[in-house]
Amino acid sequence: MSSIGRTIADSTPAWPEPPQPPAGAPNILVVLLDDVGFSDFGCYGGDAATPTIDRLAATGIRFTGFHTTAMCSTTRAALLTGRNHHSVGVGCLANFDSGYPGYRGKLARSAGTIAEMLRPHGYRTYMTGKWHVTPLHETGPTGPTDGWPLARGFDRFYGFLDAETDQYSPELVRDNTHVTAPGTFESGYHLTADLVDESIRMLAEHRAADPDRPWFMYVAPGACHAPHQVPRELIDHYDPLFADGWDAARERRLARMIDMGIVPVGTELPERNPRVAPWDEMSADERRVAQRLQAAYAAMLDHTDRHLGRLVEFLQVTEQLDDTLVLVLSDNGASQEGGPLGFVNALGPFNLIHETTETKLARLDDIGGPDTHTNFPWGWAMAANTPLKRYKQNTHGGGIRDPLVVSWPAGIDDPGGLRHQFAHCSDVVPTLLDVVGIAPPDDVNGVSQQPIEGTSFSAALNDPAADTGKQVQYFEMFSHRGIWLDGWKAVAYHAPGTPIGDDVWELYHLDADFNEVHDLAATEPERLASMIDRWWAEAEAHQVLPLDDRFGERFAENAARVHGARTHYEFWAGMGHLASDVAPDVRSRSYRIVAEVEIPDDGADGVLVAHGDATSGYTLYVDDRHLVHDLNVGGTHHVVRSDRPVEPGRRELGFRMERADGIGTGTLSIDGVDVGSMETDHSFFTLISFSGLDIGLDRGSPVGLYDAPFSFTGTLRRVVVDMDHDQDVDHEAAGAVQAARD
Repeated sequence: MSSIGRTIADSTPAWPEPPQPPAGAPNILVVLLDDVGFSDFGCYGGDAATPTIDRLAATGIRFTGFHTTAMCSTTRAALLTGRNHHSVGVGCLANFDSGYPGYRGKLARSAGTIAEMLRPHGYRTYMTGKWHVTPLHETGPTGPTDGWPLARGFDRFYGFLDAETDQYSPELVRDNTHVTAPGTFESGYHLTADLVDESIRMLAEHRAADPDRPWFMYVAPGACHAPHQVPRELIDHYDPLFADGWDAARERRLARMIDMGIVPVGTELPERNPRVAPWDEMSADERRVAQRLQAAYAAMLDHTDRHLGRLVEFLQVTEQLDDTLVLVLSDNGASQEGGPLGFVNALGPFNLIHETTETKLARLDDIGGPDTHTNFPWGWAMAANTPLKRYKQNTHGGGIRDPLVVSWPAGIDDPGGLRHQFAHCSDVVPTLLDVVGIAPPDDVNGVSQQPIEGTSFSAALNDPAADTGKQVQYFEMFSHRGIWLDGWKAVAYHAPGTPIGDDVWELYHLDADFNEVHDLAATEPERLASMIDRWWAEAEAHQVLPLDDRFGERFAENAARVHGARTHYEFWAGMGHLASDVAPDVRSRSYRIVAEVEIPDDGADGVLVAHGDATSGYTLYVDDRHLVHDLNVGGTHHVVRSDRPVEPGRRELGFRMERADGIGTGTLSIDGVDVGSMETDHSFFTLISFSGLDIGLDRGSPVGLYDAPFSFTGTLRRVVVDMDHDQDVDHEAAGAVQAARD
């Protein structure tokens, strides 16, 4: 026996040592805010209080020439991989796959993420917040999850996969599983607070388990993407600040930015963006609504900064802050999706229900609450992007020039400094690799890797005059184009549906004209022609072509490919949450819902099926023994109630919608017998909801006029949905909604 024991002991191989990080490798925290403009942080001249971000700037540096890609998915793709977004397959939204290599809507396997690069070198990798670099039809319970965070290098994930989510009733995923938020609006829940709680938890557990091992954390809150939902008392606090309007705000911000050195002395404001009215020409009611909508946006940024402060304080008290490299940035410029007047609940206008100024004014105190999907008007987005032109989606400065704060007390020698070098979000990964002291891998998980296309700006961390070596950077979004080359920029705005060849290129010397005010196209035609040629060369090299400005057709093609001919769904008891993009597409069509239930002798109440949330959706439920259907289109409730009670026993409880000539007739049935009907000219013309579907309860902010979750108290066997082939969606409008969704 002892001989056998000796043999086993002698033959047992030594376990491999876990990978060790390079000596002196710092912790890394990347905080990516959403749709925050160039001038919004307090340390960039903004009006909202951002003491946490300002503190990080005071212990670090601020970049004034940092650029993104003009949209959420695309910046995330470049930021995570160190390559241009078209090169890695995310040329546009992750919401669709057009089939071309640059437009698959999913990170290519040949483009490893920073998490995949750091993990083999001993880092633990954590993420909270918005992902949005995998196709939305792959976000359901069956995935595939190969494009989710855990499959792309992260050890832990808590957040959401879509472009946006309700702040009080979010579509949450923990690791690879959809989960319900741990609170409600009524209990004081807010997603930003939850994400920071989870971030602290992950780092606290890391500290407990392996305190000497460095970590990488990526925090991507939904703020300040619409919906702008935040506690009312914060909105009340900011409301008076914006009474003087966006024109005065631009002037005020520019003066601060010049004083701070963010922009050069002599910088001039450009003309207002097209179709933005002078503040004084708005009606008093329009100004009042716009003021409140801006207050909600500013309050959301303040609220986010407060919770980020809790994370920074945790790093401080655990003595990790000094050796943590922190980056705080935005993914693109402030958003134009609020239109000229803004929205209180955008889900109504998205479905062709006009939101009048009178309607908005009547709901002024609701702004920021759980039954609103608010977004501010163009004028305030323009002010957020001061002193730049245009917005998110565009390749002028307002879409692609963003704040970047870098703090690293142990590694930055001139705290409070400014850096004016040109930099791009694809440059972040090579910079982080430089700081850590590792090279990009040749392969990740057996897949050969594309070259890193970004350029490290690590030399600029401690040298304001450093030449980072960056020479050229192209831009493209929805056929808007631009190119930066040795301090010059050529840029073209593209009007959708017009010939590409009709676009007018502009030329700016950014080194002398910070915000693209003085167009030199007429005086430097040869330089402009050369830069346009270079843009086409860069586009060919990075999978930008073919250019495609279509909205509706692209989304229609994608929907047809994803959903195919499927018109039948079965949802059995025990099923969990179903993401909206894999739920039945009942937009603008006829359909039937049947719930198979057993009602006890003393009756039953509760939700049978609910898709959506308080801002929009539909729900079939039993209330006071009567069958009820609520078609909630953008907050407008169309309710039909059965003319008789639901009797005990096994029952089939149904609702059918029949559409003809723009009118929908909704009919309730019990065991096949019609028991109530209604007519409506409202429908889900472009979007049901950003929130998903549940059976047996309504897990979020309630779709119907009841208190959630209103769980069904009888026995629910299954819910069956059948849809007709008469769908007639306005795909152009639906495409515009999806662009706003990003």
